[in-house]
Amino acid sequence: MSENIEKAVVAGFGDEWSRFDQSALSESELAAMFDNYFSIFPWSELPENAVGFDLGCGSGRWARLVAPRVGTLHLIDPSDAIEVAKRNLAGQADCIFHRAGVDAIPLEDNSCDLGYSLGVLHHIEDTEGGLRNCVAKLKPGAPFLLYLYYRFDNRPAWFRAIWKVSDVIRRGISKLPHSLRYAVSQLVALLIYFPLARTALVLEKLGLNVASFPLSQYRKNSFYTMRTDALDRFGTQLEKRYTKAEMTDLMKRCGLDNITFSSTSFWTAVGYKKI
Repeated sequence: MSENIEKAVVAGFGDEWSRFDQSALSESELAAMFDNYFSIFPWSELPENAVGFDLGCGSGRWARLVAPRVGTLHLIDPSDAIEVAKRNLAGQADCIFHRAGVDAIPLEDNSCDLGYSLGVLHHIEDTEGGLRNCVAKLKPGAPFLLYLYYRFDNRPAWFRAIWKVSDVIRRGISKLPHSLRYAVSQLVALLIYFPLARTALVLEKLGLNVASFPLSQYRKNSFYTMRTDALDRFGTQLEKRYTKAEMTDLMKRCGLDNITFSSTSFWTAVGYKKI
């Protein structure tokens, strides 16, 4: 296992995707979530039979919709989740699975026409080193889609204060054994995620702007997704957050330019490997 991996974090994600293999996620909800992240991706610019990679593929939920659009898709994950991805994508002949970390991506440099890593690189110690390794696998001019946790630089002070309290709680929950971590996260989903999300939905239907309402991003999501993300958010020991400017600088330092941020998902951006 490569050094740029926290074993506890890897084990936690393996546990998460084994519990939530996304089999209960509806096709319509998956498509909506996919569009939220991939709406800025330049599909029309890809060559025929493009070769791409999904770094930190987890259960393979994004790969389910990416694979039909490309020629070959490499799914890469260091955890037990790679076995879940294999099951979920058993019918996709164009998928190749690799149990590997970001410091040991088993692909040739300058070999891929696209790549993406969503919600992964903020969970490793050397995020910049990990992103550099991803960019190295791209052909010059190839696009890379990246999602990192944002630091609420576009949110009011009271919102950031609430997050700081939740982060203290996360640090405690994430150190629990897997079974307890799971149980507590599900209570968080039931008692916090669900009521706040559904309240935001009601307020939106009443004509109010809920953009700054806590957990409003889940207002149209299923409880299954809330349960998944509660475990993801509160069950992970290591996380880092970035302002938009910091993420832009990070991507540029790692060899990406022509960076465009999504207007619907903070912070999701696509950049192109420098030629």
